Amino acid sequence: MTGVPAYTANEFAPKGADYCVCVFVLNESGKVQKQLAAMRHQCPGVADVIVADGGSTDGSTDHAVLERLGVNTLLTKTGPGKLGGQMRMAFSWALARGYKGVVVVDGNGKDGVDAVPTFVRKLGAGFDHVQGSRFVRGGVSENLPLGRWLGVKLLHAPLLSLAARRRYTDTTNGFRAYSRRFLEDPRVAVFRDVFAGYELHYYLAVRAARLGFRVCEIPVARRYPAKGPTPTKISPVRGNLRVLRCLFAACLGRYDP
Repeated sequence: MTGVPAYTANEFAPKGADYCVCVFVLNESGKVQKQLAAMRHQCPGVADVIVADGGSTDGSTDHAVLERLGVNTLLTKTGPGKLGGQMRMAFSWALARGYKGVVVVDGNGKDGVDAVPTFVRKLGAGFDHVQGSRFVRGGVSENLPLGRWLGVKLLHAPLLSLAARRRYTDTTNGFRAYSRRFLEDPRVAVFRDVFAGYELHYYLAVRAARLGFRVCEIPVARRYPAKGPTPTKISPVRGNLRVLRCLFAACLGRYDP
């Protein structure tokens, strides 16, 4: 498919649910295994667990380990792109396999995966874009660095909310879910190479609301470690500048088809 990076798929089990949860991984050894172990108790019968790897080299996607942890399929991106490439890969494969919707979550162990069944229930109830939020009633935020809190509250969420014409509270949170009909809509046009990094997360939040799809937020937990470096792939200067460029472009409609 045009707009989908090259990838390989290792299917450890047949399709077993109407929905899947895609875990995005890039060298998260130790963290992702703990997360997948927790997901084993949350996802059976609810969603197939898919690991969408960006090209890890640290052994975090060992096939035997993943299969033992209940992973249904490992997708490994071999073509260009970063997170956006992983997302397009995962969406393309999930749609081709016939899933009704996709839950997406980072594989760095920060997110409370006990929310997966709630995401699936919302998709089953007809919602098209389900945003996880730490900042709605029932949400949990632990050890969030002050700079990130300020960035979300004073810049990121207000700008995306203004562009979407509906209020979002936690727009940097990658724990989300999308319906099949939303991902397949030609007015959305997910499968384009312009979505290489964080663009797709921001674009989909705006596009879903502007096109009249059913959008909601649900409470989720995100816990940062109390000590040590912040688990993130975003570098302090260049990475944050790239995020801002993506944010402004999404708000200005630069990614619209």
